[in-house]
Amino acid sequence: MRPAIPFLLVASGLCAAEPVVSYEEHIRPIFREHCLKCHGEDEQKGDLNLSNQATVLKGGSGGVVVVAGRASTSLLYQAITNADDAERMPPKKAPLPAAQVELIRQWIQGGLREATGSKSLVSARDTSFKPAVMAADGGPVPMPGKLPEFVPPATKRLLPVVAMAASPRAPLVAVAGHEHIRLLDAATAESVGTLAYPEGQPNVIRFSGDGRVLMVAGGKPVQSGSVALIDVMSGRRLATFGDETDAVQAADLSPDQTLVALGGSGKVVKVYGTADGKLRYKLTKHTDWITAVAFSPDGKSLASADRSGAIHLWDPVNGGILLTLAEHKAAVRALGWRSDSRLLASGGEDGQLIWWDARDGWPTITNTSAHPPARPAGYHGKLQNGVLSLAFGPKGELVSGGRDGFVRLWSSEGRALKALPSEGALPLQTSIALDGRSLFMGDASGRVRSWSVAPE
Repeated sequence: MRPAIPFLLVASGLCAAEPVVSYEEHIRPIFREHCLKCHGEDEQKGDLNLSNQATVLKGGSGGVVVVAGRASTSLLYQAITNADDAERMPPKKAPLPAAQVELIRQWIQGGLREATGSKSLVSARDTSFKPAVMAADGGPVPMPGKLPEFVPPATKRLLPVVAMAASPRAPLVAVAGHEHIRLLDAATAESVGTLAYPEGQPNVIRFSGDGRVLMVAGGKPVQSGSVALIDVMSGRRLATFGDETDAVQAADLSPDQTLVALGGSGKVVKVYGTADGKLRYKLTKHTDWITAVAFSPDGKSLASADRSGAIHLWDPVNGGILLTLAEHKAAVRALGWRSDSRLLASGGEDGQLIWWDARDGWPTITNTSAHPPARPAGYHGKLQNGVLSLAFGPKGELVSGGRDGFVRLWSSEGRALKALPSEGALPLQTSIALDGRSLFMGDASGRVRSWSVAPE
């Protein structure tokens, strides 16, 4: 009799630890029932023998079929979950029961253990967070001073908050509005100024590492798009880059402020030099709209993502490809770097929230249901599982917003800390203020809300 495996269900969508699944106790009985006739001791189609742990790890004529810790990239798992009836294994039969597919996934993710007491084949990784020491520049805290007078254009209603960012050096949060950016005091959530953005809708907002420059990207759909750099303290326009025929959907400023990267519906990432405004290079590997770009804080990598779920890491100096990160099955909505540049987080419409090791592209933490469908109080929209936004905090913590209508706070190790209901509309944007105690959320109704959270 096959031992039962308890499936852990946690309201946050994050399991503290998946149950131990082993080949001998749980997987071989499944293979015996469905697979060993064609891939056993008597016959090995494709030179693949699944009758024992050693031969499974050896693989077949097509190469290795299981990769410890990476079910989504393992050929065996892909074969049993293929949506095409003609390609799915076992052939000419109904798909394996969902519970058995899940056991195989857990076996691979858990490190391909041969027996319950066997050691996982997934190498231990040190992903501990050590804050980077930022040298003070000796100048005043970059808060807005006397800004140019500006009255935002009147609208019949508040527009959705599609862009938001918290300053890394000041208690300041920037929030997108129609043809303008609101600047809020992070301690009081009160307005401390408004900056004009006549180009149209700000789709992306980023602060420079020193907090003195605000990058704003956007434009008017199917008309124009560009990226602007604005001095935070004076409101003075510093430079403008790009001349797109559609609004810019993704952009970032390099940590040394020498490069600006932008992308959108053109499926190409363009990188400009800030000194002369000239195009340095184009990144053309994406096959769908660019949804996010982000320079690592150390300036050694540029991450880009698209609407089909692809993520690539590039050398920001010359645009050479460094890594391809393939786990998401739907549009990636947000990218964020931890301040030590060791981990990159991505969130997608497939519901996955993934922390990637930037050194080799390994998904160190994968939450497959970070925002599971659940109806929070006051929310009446359609329930879906999708990550819409994310941002790292000063201590390596992460805040995310999702289609479940919650803002969720995670520890630097990916442990669920808090779940805060948006109470009314989807939380489109999230940020953590400089003090690490103030969470901000901008929703689909145009409202900005903040919470005070105690440090972990």
